[in-house]
Amino acid sequence: MDKYMVTGMSCAACQARVEKAVKEVDGVTSCSVNLLTNSMGVEGNVSKDKIIKAVEDAGYGAKLMDDIGKEPSSMDFSREEEILKDRETPILKKRLILSIGFLLVLMYFSMGHMMFKFPLPAFFVGNPVANGIIQMVLAIIVMVINKKFFISGFKGLMHRAPNMDTLVALGSSASFVYSFVALLLMTDAVIKGNMEKAFSFSHEFYFESAAMIVTLITVGKMLEAMSKGRTTDAIKGLMKLAPKTATIIKADGTEKTVAIDEVKIGDIFVVRPGENIPIDGIVIEGNSSVDESALTGESIPCDKYEGAEVSAATINQSGFIKCRATRVGRDTTLSQIIQMVSDAAATKAPIAKIADRVSGVFVPTVIGISLITIIIWMILGEDFGFALARGIAVLVISCPCALGLATPVAIMVGNGIGARNGIMFKTAASLENAGKTQIVALDKTGTITKGEPVVTDVFSADSISKSGYTCSNYSSFDDELLVLAGLLESKSEHPLAKAIVKHINDLHIEFDEDIVDFRAIFGKGLEAKLGDSIIRGGNREFISSFARIQGEMLEKADTYASEGKTPMFFARDNKLIGIIAVADTIKEDSEKAIAELKKMGIKVVMLTGDNEKTATAIGKKAGVDEIFAEIMPDGKAKVIDRLSKCGKVAMVGDGINDAPALTVADTGIAIGAGTDIAIDAADVVLMKSSLLDVAGAIRLSRKTLKNIHENLFWAFFYNVIGIPLAAGCYIKLFGWALSPMFGAAAMSLSSFFVVMNALRLNLSNIYDSSRDRKKVNTVNIDNVKNEIKIDLEENKMTKKMMIEGMMCAHCEANVKKALEALEGVENAQVSHEKGEAIVSLSAEVDNDILKKAVEDKDYKVTSID
Repeated sequence: MDKYMVTGMSCAACQARVEKAVKEVDGVTSCSVNLLTNSMGVEGNVSKDKIIKAVEDAGYGAKLMDDIGKEPSSMDFSREEEILKDRETPILKKRLILSIGFLLVLMYFSMGHMMFKFPLPAFFVGNPVANGIIQMVLAIIVMVINKKFFISGFKGLMHRAPNMDTLVALGSSASFVYSFVALLLMTDAVIKGNMEKAFSFSHEFYFESAAMIVTLITVGKMLEAMSKGRTTDAIKGLMKLAPKTATIIKADGTEKTVAIDEVKIGDIFVVRPGENIPIDGIVIEGNSSVDESALTGESIPCDKYEGAEVSAATINQSGFIKCRATRVGRDTTLSQIIQMVSDAAATKAPIAKIADRVSGVFVPTVIGISLITIIIWMILGEDFGFALARGIAVLVISCPCALGLATPVAIMVGNGIGARNGIMFKTAASLENAGKTQIVALDKTGTITKGEPVVTDVFSADSISKSGYTCSNYSSFDDELLVLAGLLESKSEHPLAKAIVKHINDLHIEFDEDIVDFRAIFGKGLEAKLGDSIIRGGNREFISSFARIQGEMLEKADTYASEGKTPMFFARDNKLIGIIAVADTIKEDSEKAIAELKKMGIKVVMLTGDNEKTATAIGKKAGVDEIFAEIMPDGKAKVIDRLSKCGKVAMVGDGINDAPALTVADTGIAIGAGTDIAIDAADVVLMKSSLLDVAGAIRLSRKTLKNIHENLFWAFFYNVIGIPLAAGCYIKLFGWALSPMFGAAAMSLSSFFVVMNALRLNLSNIYDSSRDRKKVNTVNIDNVKNEIKIDLEENKMTKKMMIEGMMCAHCEANVKKALEALEGVENAQVSHEKGEAIVSLSAEVDNDILKKAVEDKDYKVTSID
């Protein structure tokens, strides 16, 4: 998408005019103009010069955003800051001060003397012509100060694209011209000596209205500009976070402070306590605690150690760290966040099309209503001055600006709130659609669960009592089971071994002895000597050949297995001493997040390639409504496609295999810690990788959509009520009449109210679930599961591989990953208990290739059918 800065727009009619002009250019596939940021996004195969010419021919100015500020590779966001810079408020403030000064003098001469008997200089006493001339001169001065309304308004009229300025210009000009004619007639009466008639024309002067109209509109414009500036505070705040310098290590080992643009990928930089991290990188030396709240919204500092990633604009709180730059310029996380928020501002929400259609015909319609109003009142016998006043009131009370701002201001504020909380909406449409979600589909591994094995249970033989089970309480660090398990597993590279070792290290258990004659029995377990004893650890089959597993220990092992955990057995001298269960555990906030989604009336389903048993155990604990297990990567997309026929679906995932499903879903939500491919395919990115942010994103979308509806209602209601009032429709019924001045005041405040209402969103807490209203969800997915199973089994090519050496769920994961990395392999269902892998193919894959992939992981393939 090419982005342009558009100048000269004043209302929704201008926006509609620019969009129409650009869309008519051959080669343009889409165009979105944002009145709030005065920006335009254009897609299509067309030259930039043609786009700019189309805008200029429509009566406005345009400039390619890349031509503003520095080069795109720079981390100096001067281009975006130039777009968002509030140039209007200082100019409008100066205009307003001057206008009010001259207007007060004008009101003194026009109304102060007549209504309140304020004294006038002797020259003006009894001299109506002089009084009229001074009023005219003062009105001209105020109108010249606010000449922009007249230039823009009449320019739009000449281009047959009238806008809000046209309404103001016509209303003010009509008041002035009518008053000027009255002044000429007054002069003629004075020349003829008819002073009574001359004084009667004083009541026909509307010079103060001509000046008051443009002054009051300027008041509204300034309030609107100030409020609009606040809507972009979030993105401007992000831009201010961009570091300006970095301290790099030169080849000779000395430090040098350089401009951020000079840092290259691979450069070594250092960050001291209290300093901002200047660029994205990986820690290569040192440990520290880093405040990442600016990017993720997470207030708790994150520990950083060797190998950990750091991001630009985060704050190093404690230790000295040395890092290697991995992403620079516009590729940093901060830059991508700013780009996402900026791009979202350049797009248009579907709901905005309602206002766009109205805005395109609004101003011409109002002008027509104004003329009809004047004619009707004259037909009814009123004098021209009265009829003209009603017509002018219609012109100046009508406000297309409120319509044009109703959607973009709410979208901008909503995006800003999301950015502050680490929730990135890529487009305005994604912000709108997220709130309409009826079904949330969650990937299991890395989304609901942590995606890495951890120790979940420790059950020693000493934990068995007459009353039942009692978990080991680690009351003593010399607990025999933990010590023996630590000694054995510390010698192994198996994923389960690493989980056990980490768990023991976290307990700060120290080993006074060491083992000898360590031996790994392929696919079964570990064995070693400890003093005069032989210690062993492994699966049930391996340990049962040396020690008896019975009674409560056997029952406990079966319970762990039914919960989707992998029980590891440990024995000493042919005596079972205990079980340690390892599993991929649910994230701390997953259950709460899923409960919140269900409270909002959303059905939650889980998608996973795991076997039914494991998936059911995880799904049941997480609290999801439905589980789709043993789903291959392309099968996820098919599930989402089928679910989308039942209702609006949001897919949440983090892996490469989730990308197709994220694309198919109505709203794709990527966990921020996931892969770049998943993030690229998604509509929403969660920087904190927390499922609570899924509920937060939907809640924010709903609040934003509600705010847009309020804004649109106010804009339409205001015009529907205000225009008939200004036209005098209620005079006969209630005696209500509206002067042009009050009409102008109402018009100036309407847009201000819309913007202020949008700013109310900043008071919202998107994580507060207490006010969630459960939407009625009539979605029925009961039959989808069976239909999907039938779909996935059709035309499936499969091969059955018998494999030796697998002993746990993480062996299954290793084999599964190796097979699914092969081209032509869609999915691999692996079972260590059966010693097999069922491979689903999209194309023929040679058996030797399948065998090599598995045996490269140190497992043995015995047959392929």
